[in-house]
Amino acid sequence: MALIVVTGRGGAGKTTTTANLSTFLAMREYRVLAVDGDLYLPNLGFHFALDTVKYTLHSLLKNPDLDPEWAIYKHPQTGVHVMPGSTQLQDVLGISPKRLVDILDRVKYKFGVVFVDSPTGIPFDTLPTFELANYQIIVVEIERSPIYSFEVMVKNEIEKLKALGERYNLNIGVILNKVRESEDIVDKIIEAVEEDLNVPVLGWIPFDNKVPEAINVGVPIIKYYPNSDAAIAFRETGEVLEEWIFG
Repeated sequence: MALIVVTGRGGAGKTTTTANLSTFLAMREYRVLAVDGDLYLPNLGFHFALDTVKYTLHSLLKNPDLDPEWAIYKHPQTGVHVMPGSTQLQDVLGISPKRLVDILDRVKYKFGVVFVDSPTGIPFDTLPTFELANYQIIVVEIERSPIYSFEVMVKNEIEKLKALGERYNLNIGVILNKVRESEDIVDKIIEAVEEDLNVPVLGWIPFDNKVPEAINVGVPIIKYYPNSDAAIAFRETGEVLEEWIFG
């Protein structure tokens, strides 16, 4: 089971969402792999304190003779298996995103769930992997989206990414992140997404100042601060996600 996590704008918390939902399912005893598919601006490794490892996804992209297992690390605090990318410029230059499909195809059968953290916007880096995926999660940041312009945001962000998922016949869901608004306003947003776009909202995550601290430590907040507002919301969203996938 493979999920592609996408967003239309940088800073929406796509990678944070990937890290926490993969942690939730790993804590539910699923064998989970989280792959940093943002090949040119990889950040997933930071969320699991795996930003200085010897072998990365980029190592595999550059050298097809390497065993993909060498670039997979089990995060001790969460149990998530992570394939981080390299943040070194020399590793990013000259890579071919097409090889990402071959790599995922070689390892996906060993995991019950595979998350692919995609780049911002139209995810050209991970487009080939859409053929291997079953689900698309669209992360939308609410913090910087005034309600009066929400319809415009929907047109420019969710609809485009939804169309991409539909092209590959993926099951599509939305997660609202960094929410500061009241529950009444959030309910209206959810209603607009689900009724106007016919896409389920899997959950919404409140803005939480503890999230950056968890990232700095390298342990997703769902594990690092389990009683924080964001952690509680990620667990609730994870429960919906689990039902959505394995129902």
